[in-house]
Amino acid sequence: MFFKDKTILVIGGTGTIGTSVVKEILKDSPKKIKIFSRDEYKQHQVREMFGHHNAIHFLIGDIRDASRVEEVMSNVDYVLHLAAMKRVDACEENPMEAVETNIVGSANVRNAAIKKNVKKVIFTSSDKAISPTNTYGATKLIAERLLANPSSSSTKFASVRFGNVMGSRGSVIPLFQEQIKMNQKITITDPKMTRFMMTLSQATSLTLQALKESKGGEVFVLKMPVIRLGDLADLLIQHSGSPVTTEYIGLKPGEKMYEELMTYDESQQAWELEDMFVIPSESARVYPDSKKVKHGTYRSNDQEVVTKEQLQQLLLEAGFLEKR
Repeated sequence: MFFKDKTILVIGGTGTIGTSVVKEILKDSPKKIKIFSRDEYKQHQVREMFGHHNAIHFLIGDIRDASRVEEVMSNVDYVLHLAAMKRVDACEENPMEAVETNIVGSANVRNAAIKKNVKKVIFTSSDKAISPTNTYGATKLIAERLLANPSSSSTKFASVRFGNVMGSRGSVIPLFQEQIKMNQKITITDPKMTRFMMTLSQATSLTLQALKESKGGEVFVLKMPVIRLGDLADLLIQHSGSPVTTEYIGLKPGEKMYEELMTYDESQQAWELEDMFVIPSESARVYPDSKKVKHGTYRSNDQEVVTKEQLQQLLLEAGFLEKR
């Protein structure tokens, strides 16, 4: 019962991962869960989703506002920082807005957590932060650095790097499904493009596991299935029974054919667990039941791609395909 009688602040708690995390934390009978976000309508929806649970408190505000972040951080034990500008195209078109939210906002979270003596802060990063080729990835990389554990603070910070979370806002599955529903062509960047893909339950589990196990300054990387975009589109079309066709549109500005979750240099100090890698802030740290990582990058184009049958099973388990 890690969260029993504790107060947890979930920044960006009305999103897909945020609501899943809140659902899990509630099982431990916390004292209070503060959900902090800037969209009052989404807060209304989440309030209804949880049946006006008396342990959940909703707070309107923006992580760009340092004084408001400090205010909501009062009397908090743990912080889950899930808020960000996430869409690659939106960040490319509005780079300063991405900087204000993803970098300045994360600095505000860091400073407030230290000032308010929060025990631990977990930051959700992205595979796009590794060798970034777009504004979104660059802002996430800088935020990771900002939230590296400061030696002068008793607050422990750690990050988790995600691949694509099935069904989350901005992910490709809802886009493909909407295009199929509207009988539009499915627009695919390139059918050979590879992506790390994880389920919502995996993302939730990784985030909470990182919070519980972090010693300070680590980056946690889940071992994730790798999919081809063309296989995903084929399966969704096949199961829809729709005559929808596909259109290949090529790489957008800032996009890569593959994604990367760990660099070669990081692998030199990383530890490997059964279901994840841990990149510590100090190479001397040893994690229980771990082994040193074989040196090399962890990229989607270097990993074995799941078969269509395996991908179909993942989609069935995640509820994106109906069993026949």
